[in-house]
Amino acid sequence: MNPKARSIAWLSRLNFFLADVRDGLGPFLGVFLMGHGWAADDIGYVMTLGGIAGMLATTPAGALTDAVRAKRLVVGLGSVLVVGGSLLLLVSPSFTITALSQVGTGIVGAVIGPAIAGLTLGIVGQQGLPAQLGRNEAWNHAGNVCSAALAGAIGYYWGLPAVFVLMAVMAVASLLCLARIRPDDIDHDVARGLDPQRAADAPQVSTWRVLAGSRPLLLLALAMMLFHLGNAAMLPLLSQSVVARGSADPALYTALTVIVAQLVMIPTALMAGRFAERNGYWLPITIALLALPVRGMVAGVWDSPWALLPVQVLDGVGAGLLGVALPGSVARILQGSGHINIGLGAVTTIQSIGAAMSPALAGVVAKHYGYGAAFTVLTGIALMALLVWGWLAERRDHGAAVLPVTGR
Repeated sequence: MNPKARSIAWLSRLNFFLADVRDGLGPFLGVFLMGHGWAADDIGYVMTLGGIAGMLATTPAGALTDAVRAKRLVVGLGSVLVVGGSLLLLVSPSFTITALSQVGTGIVGAVIGPAIAGLTLGIVGQQGLPAQLGRNEAWNHAGNVCSAALAGAIGYYWGLPAVFVLMAVMAVASLLCLARIRPDDIDHDVARGLDPQRAADAPQVSTWRVLAGSRPLLLLALAMMLFHLGNAAMLPLLSQSVVARGSADPALYTALTVIVAQLVMIPTALMAGRFAERNGYWLPITIALLALPVRGMVAGVWDSPWALLPVQVLDGVGAGLLGVALPGSVARILQGSGHINIGLGAVTTIQSIGAAMSPALAGVVAKHYGYGAAFTVLTGIALMALLVWGWLAERRDHGAAVLPVTGR
């Protein structure tokens, strides 16, 4: 039996409970604010503020994960602060309070991702990483399904403020899981990407060389930036368009959009982890990038609440694959550098530029030209991401194989 089996099991459970915590209110934010009279473009602006704050914090968060040994404390403190920032909205959903809440949530949420990645790599190592990433994502998506179902039910009967209570309960459960992960099971050299057999005497690769000297890393980041510019606003936009037409209950419909996608993500993540162990990450990323423009076209041309089924199935495919393939690709590209988490943070920062601008862009287009036009614009951007990835794949220096951290 694996001596770290207990910690691995609690790591999986941690991902389950963090699902409702790490992103704050997620798609429920837009619906909550619409219920308080917010316009689509104002919702987009405040979500963009949070995205920009998270973007600026992500690379330092990766550096923090590489540097500190108290990774469990980082995750736990981050969870508490995210919930606290979201609860501010219950005090007053004014623009100022909401903006401050989203900025704080974005900054703290940016820390949780690299910290979980560092914990995972430190516990299972490079060889066990693909399969454990698949399990992490599957448990995370299962947590999203359960929390969305509960949020939809309690939101339907008691209103959207009940969703805040659910988030607090999940945060407490995540703290209990963190406490059960044994500190001795975490190899902090492996967690930052050092070879355990050479960690003491191998020359350290500078942070700047990691961030600027690896062309595969930069091209991967560009493809992910375009992907998230086209992707981030699609789910909130779908929910807002249905609510604006009065076609469905806001809390229930938003919950259904999450549940459909997350149910697809669970088996997708597990299959991606098993596939990547044998064949690398190139095909999972390609399929994920293909799914997004198809998703945008369906959402743009099918003006019906039932559009959520194919749109969110495709979202589940893309997110399930990338949740495993992106950190895995970065870990392989930067293997041996000692800077995996800051590298992942840098990629996440660059992709967050797209994610931060997406709601504002979609909100402006939706306000002036309609929701169909907004989906069309997002689809065009998604196709650009696919073109960038196709060019990188032709060069054969993507993260499907172990690559040195050098310029090319």
